[in-house]
Formats: sequence, C-alpha cells, structure tokens
Amino acid sequence: MRERQTLEDGIGAVKSLTQALDDNLELIAMGEEEGDDSIVTEAEDALRSMRGEVKARQVETLLSGEADTNDTYLEIHAGAGGTESQDWASMLLRMYTRWAERRRFKVEILEVHDGEEAGIKSATVLIKGHNAYGWLKTESGVHRLVRISPYDSNARRHTSFASVWVYPVIDDSIVIEIPESDVRIDTYRSSGSGGQHVNTTDSAVRITHIPTGIAVACQAERSQHKNRAKAWEMLRSRLYEEELKKREAAANATESSKSDIGWGHQIRSYVLQPYQLVKDLRTGVESTSPSDVLDGDLDEFMEASLSHRISGSEGAAIADID
Repeated sequence: MRERQTLEDGIGAVKSLTQALDDNLELIAMGEEEGDDSIVTEAEDALRSMRGEVKARQVETLLSGEADTNDTYLEIHAGAGGTESQDWASMLLRMYTRWAERRRFKVEILEVHDGEEAGIKSATVLIKGHNAYGWLKTESGVHRLVRISPYDSNARRHTSFASVWVYPVIDDSIVIEIPESDVRIDTYRSSGSGGQHVNTTDSAVRITHIPTGIAVACQAERSQHKNRAKAWEMLRSRLYEEELKKREAAANATESSKSDIGWGHQIRSYVLQPYQLVKDLRTGVESTSPSDVLDGDLDEFMEASLSHRISGSEGAAIADID
C-alpha cells in the first residue's frame, strides 16, 4: 500500500504539472494573439511559480534507494571536549527535531544520556515519515561548531565536534537473522526524568553485536521487555544499513568521514564567531544565517547532498535548475 501510494502521488504530480504547463502556454499564446499583456504576464508568473514544485519533485526522484521511503533512526554523539561538545550535541538534536517538525514527521526519543553540566552525551531518536531515511541519510558524519563559548568565563572562541549517524527502520519484508551467540545484552537503569520507576528498575537495554562492535540502546519504555524488542529492531536496522553501505560506493566516503569525531573528518561546519556561516564541505553549499539552519532549515543542504551523491544526469538535472 505504501508503494502504491508513492506511485500514485508521483504520477499525479507529473500529470498536474503537465496540465498546468499546457494551460499556461495556451494562455500565453491566446494573450499574444489578442494583444492582452495582462494574460501573458499572469501566465508567465504562474510558470515561474512552478519552478519550486518542479525542483522538489526532481529531488524526490533521487529518493529511490532501497530503504529511502522508510522511517529512520538518528543517533547523535558528542565528541571530545566535555561540556562544549555535549551542548553542541543537544543543539543538533534540537535542529533535527525542528527539521522533522517542519515536515510534519513524528519524532520519538528512544534514549538520551545527559551531560554532567549541560547538553547530552548521546541521543537516539526515531523519525517517522515518508522518505525520512532518504532525506536524512546524507547527514551521517561529523559536524563542527565554532563559537564564543557560553561556558568560558574568558569568552574565548571554542571549536566543538559531534557525530550524527542515520540508519533506516526495516520492515517485515527484510529478514535479518542474528544468532543470539553473536550478541551481548546488558540492562541498566534509565536516566533522566521518569519518577520512582526509573530509579528502581533496570528497564533500559543495550545490545552489542560482537562481530561488528555495533551497539544499540533503548530506554524509551517503562518495560524492559518493550525496550529489548525495540533494541533488537534497532540492531537489525543497523546491520541492514551496514549492508547498504557496502553496496553503495558513495557511502564509503561517508564511512571514512565518520572514523573520528574531530579535525579533518567533518562534513559540515557551523561558524557563529567571528562571522556567521554554515558550510557543507562536500557540496560547497553555504548559508549566512546559522540561526535558521539550527532552527531546522536544512532542505537546501540535504538536496545538494543527495544530488552530489547521485552521479550522472539525475544529479546534473538538479544542479541545472535556476
């Protein structure tokens, strides 16, 4: 049903755009024949206004990967640097949450480890929405922040790093078999708010896949059983995403860029001081309004990354749009 709805939406959009194009071209021809400049101007304005929708639809065609239409998990981890990096990690969590809300996606917090003084050490969220993984998959990597530290009494400029990791939710049509002998399961007490239950029961679950070293954790539910089931689901998704990475040559660069959370490995820089600039180091896309970007205005960066990731005419088509 989901595939059918996707196809119906795509076909309907093409038919609608084609009809609008034909109608406006006819209006222009009619206006020129009758010498009515107002009709010509109105039709030309309508054609110009179609550019945004055409571009959006062309970007959607890039979201044709095996799992692009799926929901997605998003992990954020603070790098070295203590409070600075942990605060930066919390800013990234807010940024992606705001981006998802703009698209009317649903966001579920699965796990958060708070920092000692401020911010977070790590967080895992589930983002539900059509093409959620397709849009977010190019966000995996190291993100760098440069700013005057609010935690430095001398008001010095600091550089902080945090990593983002994105992997798709897999559905029942994809079977991932994991022998229990290949995993280690740990239980612990949940952190954060939640009342007495959080403080007295080991409801949080962490599963480590020993052959790959991949670890996932969930503390969203009060029930250890539910957290264990969700953690298994997350682990299967991570292993599936690893297989997708192996089959995508472009993803090799993403993997290497995430090897260290530090200098030389970042995919995007957010500079708040001494000037205002956000720059994607893979595509060269820039924004001089970091406040808007940190408030979830990420579509331009994501579209450019998708175009950059797809080689050939599809990527070139996006780049050619005025």
